[in-house]
Amino acid sequence: MTEFVVVIPSRYASTRLPGKPLREINGKSMLQHVYERACESSASEVVIATDDGRIAEAAESFGATVCITGDQHCSGSERIAEVCDLLDWDDDRIVVNLQGDEPSMPAALINECAALLEDASADIATLASPFRHQEDFGNPNYVKVIRDANNHAIYFSRAMIPYTRDEEHRDLAMQTALHHHGIYAYRCGVLRRLVNATPSAPEVSEQLEQLRALSLGMTIVVGVASQRPGIGIDTEEDLQRVAKDLQH
Repeated sequence: MTEFVVVIPSRYASTRLPGKPLREINGKSMLQHVYERACESSASEVVIATDDGRIAEAAESFGATVCITGDQHCSGSERIAEVCDLLDWDDDRIVVNLQGDEPSMPAALINECAALLEDASADIATLASPFRHQEDFGNPNYVKVIRDANNHAIYFSRAMIPYTRDEEHRDLAMQTALHHHGIYAYRCGVLRRLVNATPSAPEVSEQLEQLRALSLGMTIVVGVASQRPGIGIDTEEDLQRVAKDLQH
């Protein structure tokens, strides 16, 4: 099994759900649920990265290792890159970016994502699943990815890709694309290069950070997840839905 660490970037501010990491789900904070999923994986180390004292205090209360970062970061990747530097991790260390609003991400998928970097040609690894409904395929909040014959990403988009010129090919388009999940694995050296680069025009337009990697010529291997993860949490409705799911 590929050796890797997990870093969970966590910030207190959230436009749609203030204090999101510390919101309670079935008696535990969202952050603790995410941390427990990470600890169930094969990671050699799990670190919570934050710039907020409230999150740090909560994380330490359930035994997590915390790395305090600056408050200038615009993305989880930037925060994790600072962790790599603060903890003096070498360029070859593999880090899984497990987002702090993914309490339903199975530990098995964390392992699967890291293992994809056994592909020596890959700079970054991520996961996706087939779309089940045209409604989801048309939803801009569901990011689409299309792959080449080597399972490397060609493009990510909020739009419906590939474009359906003829209505009769609508189902084929949905079957061609995959629903991208927000989990990444990268080596520290790749991450450092990524966050030091200027955002690309496609990234700015789509607001998808992974497009910067493609613009830099990086290879992103996209694996099909062995199981569909639960939803990430952005709204109060998401919170209630996940609370029900985690009861089962």
